[in-house]
Amino acid sequence: MSGAEIYETDGVPIRAWVRGVQLEDGARHQLENVARLPVVFHHVAAMPDVHWGIGATVGSVIPTERAIIPAAVGVDIGCGMMAVETTLAAKDLPDSLRALRTAIEAAVPHGRSDNGGRNDRGAWRRGIPRPTAAAWEALADEYGELVDRHPRLGRGNDVNHLGTLGTGNHFIEVCLDERDVVWMMLHSGSRGVGNRIGTYFIELAKRDMRRELRNLPDKDLAYFREGAKHFADYVDAVDWAQRYAAANRRLMMDAVLAAARQELRPFELGLVAVNCHHNYVAREHHYGRDVYVTRKGAVRAGMGELGIIPGSMGAKSYIVRGKGNPESYCSCSHGAGRAMSRQEARRKFSVEDHARATEGVECRKDAEVIDETPMAYKPIDAVMAAQADLVEVVHTLRQVVCVKG
Repeated sequence: MSGAEIYETDGVPIRAWVRGVQLEDGARHQLENVARLPVVFHHVAAMPDVHWGIGATVGSVIPTERAIIPAAVGVDIGCGMMAVETTLAAKDLPDSLRALRTAIEAAVPHGRSDNGGRNDRGAWRRGIPRPTAAAWEALADEYGELVDRHPRLGRGNDVNHLGTLGTGNHFIEVCLDERDVVWMMLHSGSRGVGNRIGTYFIELAKRDMRRELRNLPDKDLAYFREGAKHFADYVDAVDWAQRYAAANRRLMMDAVLAAARQELRPFELGLVAVNCHHNYVAREHHYGRDVYVTRKGAVRAGMGELGIIPGSMGAKSYIVRGKGNPESYCSCSHGAGRAMSRQEARRKFSVEDHARATEGVECRKDAEVIDETPMAYKPIDAVMAAQADLVEVVHTLRQVVCVKG
């Protein structure tokens, strides 16, 4: 039996895995707007972490024929998760994890405040580390070609953000699974350069469709059709940003592991490692057609494929194995999903509330992270129950260290 609720629209239907979780009116309206687009195929899928976004909801899976909607991909192109199992156990961790957290914060530039010159704005002003330089060298030529065709893409950070965490809901965690095995996990994407690519092409799509914008339910849903002037450049740019994001996560994970080796006993990596996008577009075959599948805040969950579904600060996270459900286009949620805006969370909760919610986790407990407090997110247990037909749980993780920008 499908776990999806079905909503009919003036366009294609919406299948939403939202039983037992909140589907806000604004998110449903955005899903209906997307469903009415002439290029959208068969149905739109909404994951249980679905919530309002720019143009298209976060937590949606959108198949399109011979077209791509840049706002559905979003501006944090290639954002995703990485997790690695280690041979460490809970008993190998010290009683106080403050030194481990401090070592990770020193190893990975993060946030916008100055932390010894290691914030994410000026991280490499004293020199680019050799691994970062090598990773950039593998990406630089294609980026240069994109900038030659679209000079505005070259105005901002590119190599300077490679190997950095960022802010918002991006994080690094040390976790224990149900066996008390230690995991390292992180969440980040293509940083400033991906944001610039996404923003630029969203506006370019609006400009290219200026005569048709009035016929769109939302001008942010402007799209490029195959063969159109900028379609191929956008595909190239998104593919490049996705590879940048994956490289960014690998560089940070290497730095996290090096920091952990300074503070903990010698260890090796375990058998499981996952590095997956949850903001991206890919060419796939569904319901008898070759289509572009855009996952905006959703993870591919094909049969047997491993993915990561994180909770919020202080909540459980999951390593999952996909069930290949065709109704979700072989997808699952990318997290718990916000239950309220950042501003509302800051108004509603105090530092004391946040400290209680993150008790037992070595993390920031100050006013600057109130918008990321667990209560600002949907309950992860309800989110997982709503998608039981999409994934099976392989490991359940509980965080003991969390680093936020």
